[in-house]
Amino acid sequence: MSEANQTINTSSVSDPAAAIRQLQLGVSAKPRTLLGDAWRRFRKHTLAMIGAGILIFLTLAVTVGAWWYERYLVDQLAQSGMPVTAENPDIRVLIDHLDFLALLSPPTHVHPFGTDDLGRDLLARCIYGGRVSLAVGFVAMLIAISLGTIIGAAAGFFGGVVDQVLMRLTDLFLSLPSVPLILLTVYLFREPVIQAMGSPEAGIFVIVVTVIGALAWMQTARVVRATFLSLKEKEFVEAARCLGISQTAIMFRHILPNAISPIIVAATLEIGSAIIAESTLSFLGVGFPPDTPTWGRLVTDGSQYLQAAPWLALIPGALIFLTVLSINFMGDGLRDALDPRSRL
Repeated sequence: MSEANQTINTSSVSDPAAAIRQLQLGVSAKPRTLLGDAWRRFRKHTLAMIGAGILIFLTLAVTVGAWWYERYLVDQLAQSGMPVTAENPDIRVLIDHLDFLALLSPPTHVHPFGTDDLGRDLLARCIYGGRVSLAVGFVAMLIAISLGTIIGAAAGFFGGVVDQVLMRLTDLFLSLPSVPLILLTVYLFREPVIQAMGSPEAGIFVIVVTVIGALAWMQTARVVRATFLSLKEKEFVEAARCLGISQTAIMFRHILPNAISPIIVAATLEIGSAIIAESTLSFLGVGFPPDTPTWGRLVTDGSQYLQAAPWLALIPGALIFLTVLSINFMGDGLRDALDPRSRL
């Protein structure tokens, strides 16, 4: 007889009250959920947890850490003889502050990441550049995942002519060379978008995330299409049709929640791809303006001083490497955790 079918005989127990309390504790235990099971599997993935820790640390460093470092750098500059003259300086002011007493300085207690050829603090520029790079990655990911989910869901659910047209469109975008197309788009539309936004930084941000997101949805669309083709034949979909539920509700209320696992995995991987794409644009000199430090722009500027000051290129390059690697580790962990067949 299994444990589930056994009953407690209070007459044969020395303490019937204790047995009843044990029974109540067993009945009141929280039931297992899909999310809880996924979290338990994810925690057992060592590399995924390391990646999540690195990503959380970098995110906090470029947001909350900037508040602490502003005060630290201002105090250190005042003690070194190059004080900041602006009142209440923030990180945007500090990235342009020139320390003429520390030109191309290696890492010190005043400048933990060193300085560039103009004496600008590299850590402050990395913090500000991290905000831009991470923002580009997350916003471009949202654009790519939204387009890929909508197109893949429509192709997989409706099939037929709709499927053929959307998949041929996907094949067309897959055949396009992404980097030359991004460069051409930025060159053609950079000035009109900057004029419309009223700010070079905002204009470049809009066009960069739009172009990167619009050229990165194809893999997500294929994954979502395959998932919808499998799920739309399931019994719960047939039951929903028999109840007269609309096709839109079936797509987004019944099938899409069951297809969320591969979408989440694709989203994590798209963030890393978007960060690399933005870094490539900045390295080629067609990304953000020179006065807006991004990790890719910092690598470009530092590549001119690889022999005299290698830290100028190696440190922001290492930040890009750690960010993308941690996101990829998280993607692997989520793929295994959200797979019900996983044994983690």
